[in-house]
Amino acid sequence: MARVLVGVKRVIDYAVKIRVKPDKSGVVTEGVKHSMNPFDEIAVEEAVRMKEKKLATEVIAVSCGPTQAQETLRTALAMGVDKAIHVEVTGKDLDTLQPIHVSKILAKLAQDEKADLVIVGKQAIDDDCNQTAQMTAALLDWPQGTFASKIEKGDGILTIVREIDGGLETVKVKTPAVLSADLRLNEPRYATLPNIMKAKKKPLKKLTPKDLGVEIKAHQEVVSVEDPPVRQAGSIVPDVDTLAAKLKEGGFA
Repeated sequence: MARVLVGVKRVIDYAVKIRVKPDKSGVVTEGVKHSMNPFDEIAVEEAVRMKEKKLATEVIAVSCGPTQAQETLRTALAMGVDKAIHVEVTGKDLDTLQPIHVSKILAKLAQDEKADLVIVGKQAIDDDCNQTAQMTAALLDWPQGTFASKIEKGDGILTIVREIDGGLETVKVKTPAVLSADLRLNEPRYATLPNIMKAKKKPLKKLTPKDLGVEIKAHQEVVSVEDPPVRQAGSIVPDVDTLAAKLKEGGFA
């Protein structure tokens, strides 16, 4: 029976149109709807299903971020997570928070909470880094199963079907291990109103990176954030010869 630690990130909601700040230092977050990173929702769902199948004894959700990250954790608790840990990161530290810092925090908490599995989404939809699972596994020196579209638990061994460029790859890893959830792993449940009410009474512990011995130090600097170029209007050509000429003219052929 395993203890599962799940990483969840508060991100700008996937349905919101992103706006770049006038000074190009980042994107506008004030007054913008936020929600749980969709890939992390899948990770939470998988962990909760493991508990329902009696494959896990306890599921713990972790989120690093401002006070509002507690709302994201309450969503995880309403989905069936047992308890939550909020690692508060605010101000300038929040601006410099990078996957390496989150990985150090998750690795330390995995040890402190005696977790057998760490599950995170394969990437966050805001920065698209796809680094946290891999670095957490490296810091813990645990095997990893990334981009998982199917997870089967045996006796101390996990069989994972991974989505790769060439198709599907099946790997077996021993526990403890770090996994990252891909889109087709499952379809997350909606939190019901009774469970949302119950989630308010579930334990939520607050920590800081300092409590865990992690320093939030910038390893890279964002020079500029810009909108993608506006697509030019297309045109209809009468025949193949004109198409070839247009492509040549544009330097595409």
